[in-house]
Amino acid sequence: MTTDAVHNLTDEALVEAIVKTNDTMLFEVLYDRYATMVYNKCYGFANGVDEAKDLTQDIFLRVFVKLASFKGKSKFSTWLYAFTYNHCVNYVTRNTAKKIEKKSISSDSIENIGEDIDSTREFDNMRVEKLKKVMELISPDEKMILLLKYQDNLSIRELSEALDIGESAVKMRLKRAKEKLVHKYDNYTKDGKSI
Repeated sequence: MTTDAVHNLTDEALVEAIVKTNDTMLFEVLYDRYATMVYNKCYGFANGVDEAKDLTQDIFLRVFVKLASFKGKSKFSTWLYAFTYNHCVNYVTRNTAKKIEKKSISSDSIENIGEDIDSTREFDNMRVEKLKKVMELISPDEKMILLLKYQDNLSIRELSEALDIGESAVKMRLKRAKEKLVHKYDNYTKDGKSI
């Protein structure tokens, strides 16, 4: 297969070829497509550049080993987003003593969360900076599902496939995470602590 042909393969066709051949050169193409995205997600859970790079490498090593478990029920990118977030959530959970410094939640994704929450709330008026800080006060699992939905714009169906849970379970988790976020926001004081 020529270099051009490899680069023109869809993600799913590329994954299929990698699983069949175990070819690390093909995997490099997949890595090149997604390394920046994975790094950016890791950076949001890490305590700096070096830790984010380490997490990114860990994820791609695990992805190479687990690639055969991708069944094509969702797009590869959706599967990889969920894989990345799950790895980061597990990492953070194992390292609960570490203070997570969230640096990569974009203002747009924060505003997207605000737009989707019950409009009777004063959520529209929440200041983005305050909301970024409050995102750190909810659990990694809650943060993960909110970021998958509002930063990565996954649909309920895509979330269901990626997280391997029913759509009603996705909706309930999103509802609970948003409620927790609103509660933390409402109880967030000027000194940066939740009361």
